[in-house]
Amino acid sequence: MEFDELKAVDAINNSLAAAGRTPYATDEVLNVIDMIWDFYEENGLLDIESDPDEDPDDIEQEVIDYVKRMLHKDKEAEVMPEDVEIMVKAEMAYEDSII
Repeated sequence: MEFDELKAVDAINNSLAAAGRTPYATDEVLNVIDMIWDFYEENGLLDIESDPDEDPDDIEQEVIDYVKRMLHKDKEAEVMPEDVEIMVKAEMAYEDSII
């Protein structure tokens, strides 16, 4: 399967709702997804040569911290810091579901 941004947005918003949090507008969720993929790119995780044995769970907290930092810098972002962990985990779960 191929990565579908709108399905990823749905997965993230469904996870937020299941946790009793308010879902976000599509643009806000796409902003977080872009930040996650920026982290992957900056850390060489999108390279063909990247280590396939590297456990993505090992980087989960690094991604969460990165997204929180980037959201703090983005003064127009509406995503609450307490929602970032749910959003990152949901996006990573969506990625795993399409492998």
